[in-house]
Amino acid sequence: MDASSRNSCLSPLDYKTEKYVLTKNRKIGVLHRLLHFGIICYIIGWVFCTKKGYQEIDSDPQFSVITKLKGASITQNLRGLQGKLWDVADFVKPSQGEDIFFLVTNFIATLGQVLNTCPESPLILDGRCSKHLDCAAGEPVENGNGIKTGKCVRLNNTYSTCEIFAWCPVESGLLHRKPLLSEAVHFTLFIKNTICFSKFNFSRTNTLDTSNETYFKSCRYDPVLNPYCPVFKIEEIINATGHSFEDIAYLGGVVAADIEWKCDLDQPAFECTPHYSFRLQDKNNNFRIASYYWDKERNEYRDLLKLYGIRFDISVTGEARRFGIIPTAVSLGTGCAFFGAATFLCDLILLYLDEKAVLYRDWKYEVVRPPKASPESTTACDHNPGSINTE
Repeated sequence: MDASSRNSCLSPLDYKTEKYVLTKNRKIGVLHRLLHFGIICYIIGWVFCTKKGYQEIDSDPQFSVITKLKGASITQNLRGLQGKLWDVADFVKPSQGEDIFFLVTNFIATLGQVLNTCPESPLILDGRCSKHLDCAAGEPVENGNGIKTGKCVRLNNTYSTCEIFAWCPVESGLLHRKPLLSEAVHFTLFIKNTICFSKFNFSRTNTLDTSNETYFKSCRYDPVLNPYCPVFKIEEIINATGHSFEDIAYLGGVVAADIEWKCDLDQPAFECTPHYSFRLQDKNNNFRIASYYWDKERNEYRDLLKLYGIRFDISVTGEARRFGIIPTAVSLGTGCAFFGAATFLCDLILLYLDEKAVLYRDWKYEVVRPPKASPESTTACDHNPGSINTE
């Protein structure tokens, strides 16, 4: 085997490297360095310092919420309910402890209702009539309180309504000028929240770990002085939404309370504290409840309450971060790719847009033409040690 055949067989083992051409083009050189400087600033400033691209992330925590509302109020100058004390069992629906609850601030009371026949409320459009034919017997009143009996009853000089079989007297639908439970503005809300980031086996609670039983009865939340005292005045919560308590308490509303955890686990654990925010989602919120009782003659009665108030929806979100080898390597690899892209961009400008692009292309690309093969020559693959030369 001659030298050329031996080199051809060993060519797959050759190492090939790029050929670099140094060009004295200051404009492209400055652009290249500026791109490198920008990439370095992006990697260090944005990827690592701002976005913390060297950290692993757990954004799907497990959490629990427990709420307690404290306060009491007395209704005054209200027939049938004068001097009634309203405590936690009365003005919080459903019972305490849920992440969604309703705080009663106003109501319409219809007391002593009994199953009987009575005129429908004139506020119900389908209940109004001018003759008996307008009140088909057995037909329910649309959005009303009962079943029509077939009679049209004169209420006053303005309205006539259908007689219905219902709980009588029907609800009046008239609200007092001011919220009946306006004392709720001074109530306090305690929100206990525990969050767990299972990926890092890390958990925190938003309450101070203390043996002082009176601490949470006297403290109030402050993001600087008392970050671990989650006790808020209702007035402060409503003000944080940009509205006043009087605006919402009359017809009710829905307030969203968001608890957000942003935890950097490369820092001390005590720096992992929640951030609270409140916003008004809707206005005019109400529902009805009834309590039933019987007199000595076993006649059934009920007291109907149409409750207006503020519904609190508490949601918890969180994100924990910790240093990780994989995200660090990915961020550095992305930065290296940007360096290659900067070089590629400068090559395009130099070889195709510069005024001396043709000259640069001639120096960068070297055309090597293989020698013409003679008819008698054979390749290494055609070489057979056992062949016989007949020439």
